[in-house]
Amino acid sequence: MKSLTKHLTFNIPARMDFVNITGQVEDLVRESGIQEGLCLVNAMHITASVFINDDEPGLHQDYKRWLEKLAPFDPGTDLYAHNRTGEDNGDAHHKRQIMGREVVVAITNGRLDFGPWEQIFYGEFDGRRPKRVMVKIIGE
Repeated sequence: MKSLTKHLTFNIPARMDFVNITGQVEDLVRESGIQEGLCLVNAMHITASVFINDDEPGLHQDYKRWLEKLAPFDPGTDLYAHNRTGEDNGDAHHKRQIMGREVVVAITNGRLDFGPWEQIFYGEFDGRRPKRVMVKIIGE
């Protein structure tokens, strides 16, 4: 079995945003030379996520609005006990939990094996600093 592990780094200027990383992951699958296997894409920070969905701007706006309703940004300490540690990102931890930590995509004939419209996204919920995403590809 072969494997490839690489890290992508993102520094998103906004507090919350989504970035399509499908092309970067596809490049790594090609680099790996693996024809049949699995590709893990994993956010390495507790205030960021990786998820699969459609690359449609209205959907991304809907996600942002929905997440803000579920876990509104509030730098104070009344809503989020976590903020009593001196941080102001209690909401970002909740948003990450909702959107997920990682995705696994099958590799078939040397390509990511997606359903219609599926793309891989990096989700940022406490931006303005560098964060890593690990891509691990295994197979033959």
